[in-house]
Amino acid sequence: MEYATLNNGVKMPMLGYGVYQVSNEECERCVLDAIAVGYRAIDTAQSYGNEEAVGSAVAKCGVPRNELFLTTKVWISNAGYEAAKASIDKSLQKLKTDYIDLLLIHQPFGDYYGTYRAMEEAYQAGKLRAIGVSNFYPDRLIDLCQFVEVPPAVNQVETHVFHQQQTAHAYMKKYGVQHESWGPFAEGRS
Repeated sequence: MEYATLNNGVKMPMLGYGVYQVSNEECERCVLDAIAVGYRAIDTAQSYGNEEAVGSAVAKCGVPRNELFLTTKVWISNAGYEAAKASIDKSLQKLKTDYIDLLLIHQPFGDYYGTYRAMEEAYQAGKLRAIGVSNFYPDRLIDLCQFVEVPPAVNQVETHVFHQQQTAHAYMKKYGVQHESWGPFAEGRS
C-alpha cells in the first residue's frame, strides 16, 4: 500500500473504500470484504447512515485497529461548535473506536467555523488523528486556512478524469492540504 503523508505527519493510505450509498444492512459485509482483500482506509460519513455498520465490521475484521484508517464527516445538520462536538462523540460511539483517523467537515455550510473549532479541540484531545474538509472550493479553503489553529490536513473533492480540479489542486498544494478524491471513477458516468 502506498501512503500520503499529511501535513501533521500522519500517513494516510492512497487507496480507500467508500461506503456512500451503501445501505446499513449491506455495509458491514461490504467493509469486511474490502478489508479482506487489502483495503485499509474506509470512508464513511454521518449523513450516510452507516457508521454503525462500519464500526461493526472494524470490530469483527481481525485487523488491528491501528492498521486501519477510518474517515468520517460532520454533516451540515451538526454544524456549529456544540452540535459538532456532540456529533464527534456520537461518531466515535457508532464507529466503536477511541479515535477517528480523519474527520472532515462534509460541506462548507452553516457555522463551519464553529464545527472546525470543535474538531480542533477533539484533535488536541487525541480523539482525531487528523482533521480537514470536504467539498471546499479554493475561496472557502483559503479563508478557513487563514483563521484556524490547526491547518486542514485534507480537502476531499470530486476529482476524476472528467473533473480534474487543477485550480483547486494548486491552492491545496500551496496551503499544504492533501488533495483527496471522492468519485475517482466518475461514479460510472461518461
